[in-house]
Amino acid sequence: MKILQKYFAVSIIQATVFVLVALLALTAFMDLTSELRQVGKDGYLFQHALLYVLLLVPGHVYEAMPVAALIGTIYAMAQFASTSEFTIMRASSMSTSMVTRMVLKIGIVFVVATFVFGELITPRTTPLAEKVKLAVRGGAVSQEFKSGMWTKDVVRANGMSGDVTGTRFFNVRQIAADGALTDVKIYEFDTAYRLRSLTTAKRATFQGDNTWRLVDVTETRFTNSQQLPEAGQPSLPQFGQETSMVGTEKLASRQLISEITPKILSVSSSDPDRMSANELAVYTKHLAENKQETERFKIAFWKKLIDPLAIFVLMALALPFGYLHSRAGGVSLKIFIGIMIGVSFMLINTLFSHLGLLSTWPAFLTAIAPSALFSLLAFGALWWVERH
Repeated sequence: MKILQKYFAVSIIQATVFVLVALLALTAFMDLTSELRQVGKDGYLFQHALLYVLLLVPGHVYEAMPVAALIGTIYAMAQFASTSEFTIMRASSMSTSMVTRMVLKIGIVFVVATFVFGELITPRTTPLAEKVKLAVRGGAVSQEFKSGMWTKDVVRANGMSGDVTGTRFFNVRQIAADGALTDVKIYEFDTAYRLRSLTTAKRATFQGDNTWRLVDVTETRFTNSQQLPEAGQPSLPQFGQETSMVGTEKLASRQLISEITPKILSVSSSDPDRMSANELAVYTKHLAENKQETERFKIAFWKKLIDPLAIFVLMALALPFGYLHSRAGGVSLKIFIGIMIGVSFMLINTLFSHLGLLSTWPAFLTAIAPSALFSLLAFGALWWVERH
């Protein structure tokens, strides 16, 4: 059995790696084609575009691995069937459950590799790709937003601790590649959502420990008094009017303590599908604390955890192809069917994500539904070939 396990592992891993490299090459070519439109602008040359695309490749491993494992397993099983090796294995008392266990053990390698790329490598290479691009073109992360980037946090009595005393809205015109902010506006409201202060700064740099250093600061404070009765009118609320005092102060620099960090700012402008599970967890917590919509990020978080496990499902779905003899279709036909299954899984996975968001389904159920559906198909297909 150990010899068979090794034989299966070598055959499936070789086929899967070959398919994965082909898929990544195709994806990289499409990315490079898209980047060619920007080549020649602002000093952005072809070699810069090529480096940018290469740094994005690890992020595509997460998306391509399930389909590559499916096609690679189908190819290996179809090869076994075409040479009658699988028939001999079955005649030597190898049951369907034994084959399933061997294939799923191989799937563990692919699942671990997917998590490594998704959680350890991609979170480092994707920001580096953006920094390379921005460093060459001299641009900023949020230039593509007409009004800059907006985010929100809460104001606490003692910096990062204590009771909530208000809410802050940040507007940043540009975020540089080094994380520095340009043209910052901070709107601070009290617990009744009355404007308490407006702070503008030409530049802000992160000092660590949730502390920002604002440079060239103009701070306008609005002091709202209690409702006062108008002269000669009864002291009744409907006759009252609110008075306020405005004071402006200019400072060369000042410190600001906030739960907003460069990491939160970077992920707030990122596509959830390209974020790691850790980044999604941190950002979802930040949104929840500020009473903002989190459903989209919750779905993306569960998909990050569940989609690699779909490799087991798709590899199980490839097992029935080993039971089909050459007269039931050549290797090329089986690979084509495998490609169609993989594309169908990706489409249904995306469809459920949108349906879950529109219908407010639980995030976990939305993420696991496609895998559960294809699991039923895999068990059904195995049952059918076993009976026939």
